[in-house]
Amino acid sequence: MTRTATPAGPARPGFLWAVPAAVFFGLFAVVPLVMVAVLSFAHWDGLSGPEFAGLDNWRTLLDDPVMLKSLWLSVLLTALGVLVQTPLSILLGVWAAGHQRNRAVLSAVYFVPMLLSIAAVSVLWRAVLDPNLGVPAHAAWLFGDGNLFGSQATAIGVLVFVSTWQFTPLHTLIYQGAARAIPQVLYQAAQIDGAGTVRQFFHITLPQLRNALITSVILMVVGGLTTFDTVLILTQGGPGSDTTISAFYMYQKAFKSFDYGAASAVALLLVLVSTVISLVVVRLSGYDKMRSTMEGL
Repeated sequence: MTRTATPAGPARPGFLWAVPAAVFFGLFAVVPLVMVAVLSFAHWDGLSGPEFAGLDNWRTLLDDPVMLKSLWLSVLLTALGVLVQTPLSILLGVWAAGHQRNRAVLSAVYFVPMLLSIAAVSVLWRAVLDPNLGVPAHAAWLFGDGNLFGSQATAIGVLVFVSTWQFTPLHTLIYQGAARAIPQVLYQAAQIDGAGTVRQFFHITLPQLRNALITSVILMVVGGLTTFDTVLILTQGGPGSDTTISAFYMYQKAFKSFDYGAASAVALLLVLVSTVISLVVVRLSGYDKMRSTMEGL
């Protein structure tokens, strides 16, 4: 495994350095994806052998109102997650980038939800928000009848809140690292010019966080479209099918209806939608044209 030298810069790692990662990615990402794509054109109940079905699974899904509704709900939950988590993460990340001791202690406590599994967090909030034994049962003046899972609006609100509570610390950490990398000379020059804290935030901090912002948004989009555990434990797709997002719909098709062909079609559709949205974000932001000063090292 040698390093190849380039005329304009330092030597680059040889191709062999990428082989272990390429093999791992091929076995655990490319091969399963190809198998899912093949199964999306077959009928398979998980017991007998798969039978080629052509476009039957796709036609059925496109004619299923629950499937179309689930796709819309997935996009809606993802959009709400981005709109809520992004400003919170930016503000908390910039604040946590300070060097005061109290900020370090509070940041360490705030990052605790990031250490918990999605299942544990969902079980915790299911108990806290239980309409009979949880907080809503003892605060009717705030929660009304206390059943936050009884209507679509409140159930979606719970899902957004729980996801925000758990994943905002991750994105805060991204912004914290990016904020600490901003050269202090920019703020010193702004102070000399008479710029206050607010102007410094909007004219220095936010523009310098552009790369971190796009990375964070892409992670939110992919994570939001593939959310499953939270819905399974908190709402189980209810009330009715009002929170049945695509990932949960895929689970129902595969493990309740034993229609693995249709479930594979849903999975492939989610991959395509996630990829398209991510590419659109990258293209519109101009992120694909950016270059790192450490490229090639």
